[in-house]
Amino acid sequence: MTTGHAPTARTREKPSGEEEATTDLKLGEFEGVPTLTISEARVLINAVVSHRRAQKNEAEPENLTKTRDYLEMFARFKQPEALESVERMLMAKTELEAFERSQLGSLCLDSAEEAKTLIPSLANKISDSDLQELLDDIMKLRNFVE
Repeated sequence: MTTGHAPTARTREKPSGEEEATTDLKLGEFEGVPTLTISEARVLINAVVSHRRAQKNEAEPENLTKTRDYLEMFARFKQPEALESVERMLMAKTELEAFERSQLGSLCLDSAEEAKTLIPSLANKISDSDLQELLDDIMKLRNFVE
C-alpha cells in the first residue's frame, strides 16, 4: 500500500571500495594512510582553529564547533605528556597497522578479549598477554574526566 508520500530516508549508497575491518583488515585506498586517535585529532583541530583565529576573526562554522565538541568529549588523553606517551607505546607495536593502533588509542579498552572482539584484525597479530600489557599501560595514562 502506498501513501503517496516521499520516502522519509535517503537510500544508502553502497560503499565505493573494498574497505573492511574484520579479521583480515582491508582498507582499500586507505591502506597505509596515517591515522589519528581521537585525542590526536583534538590536538590537531584545536591547533588549526587557534592558527585561523590568530590570522582573522571569522566565526567558526557550526560543523567545526560540533566536531570540536565531539573530540573534547571523547578524547581520552588531554595532557600532552600522556598523549605522547600513548603514541610512543602504540608506535612501538610495529606488527600492528596504523588503523589498529589508532583504534586502541581511541577506544581505551579494558581487556585483550574486548580489544580482539572490537578490532578483529588483532587476532593473529599480537598475543593476549602482550595486548593486555599494552592496554594496562594505556589505562594508567588515561585521563578520566567526570
